[in-house]
Amino acid sequence: MVLLAPPAVRRTSRAWALVRLTRPWFWPLGWAAAYLGAVLATRSWLPPADATPRWAAALVVLGPLVWGAVLAGNDRYDLPSDRRNPRKATAPLVTGVLTEADLARWQHRYEVAAVLVALLIGPVFAAGTVAVLVLGRLYSAPPVRLKARPGADVAVNAVVVGVLAPLAGWALHRPVAEYPVALAALGVLLAAALYLPTTVLDVAADALAGDTTAAVRWSPRWCRRLGLGLWVAATALWLACCHLDLLVTRDSWTVQTAVAPVLVVAYAMAVRRPTIARMAAVCLVFAVPALDFLWAWVNAVRP
Repeated sequence: MVLLAPPAVRRTSRAWALVRLTRPWFWPLGWAAAYLGAVLATRSWLPPADATPRWAAALVVLGPLVWGAVLAGNDRYDLPSDRRNPRKATAPLVTGVLTEADLARWQHRYEVAAVLVALLIGPVFAAGTVAVLVLGRLYSAPPVRLKARPGADVAVNAVVVGVLAPLAGWALHRPVAEYPVALAALGVLLAAALYLPTTVLDVAADALAGDTTAAVRWSPRWCRRLGLGLWVAATALWLACCHLDLLVTRDSWTVQTAVAPVLVVAYAMAVRRPTIARMAAVCLVFAVPALDFLWAWVNAVRP
């Protein structure tokens, strides 16, 4: 005999599953990148008072709405591999708490809500939001399914996280065309380097499900090496921007010089056996030179 949970328990379980679907622990990634872009645009640690309503709306879009839309689609189309992946054993769709129809419905709701709120901020912000949502669909949904196209999977994540996310914060204050090209290139390199090891985490499940991700096609070892190469290139570009005064004029870049080898070693150690926690730790190490650079940006002048 099958015992069914009381209706109130089932409703609570579904509500919690819908919250988990948006991965609240990922929201700060979008917020931090947008904050970086805003500091670059305003040369101030805090946004102007008259921008507070726009920022409140942007936090909603860049947090639960965009993440909810993208991840609902991702979970929906990743079901074959998630069923084979111990890391996803408690995912709402795998456990049956939510159905594929639920995810399709909520993905649509999140997408509509994200665009409507973004329109309240402005047409440029709304256009960027639509671009991210379209890329999210192309990444997960067949027949395109860029996630299963090695190289394209890396490029999509690199552009969204490394360029569009900080550009969202920048666009709240300044024209998009004025965003520094060097920082866009740096963002792409960093985001690609951080994404590649994540493909290694699920390589076995992806291979069994027939998803030819970067790690499946190129092997985990090659992905780790490529990631390290991109990370070293990003670090070199970062140091060049600092010491050649390409973005900010400053007498000394001691922190950047001292932390650069630490960044490379930390990344190399983390990707030997990559986990989400270890990659997050690498991001925390990177926060040290990032904050030092922002301090110089806020308090100095460009050449």
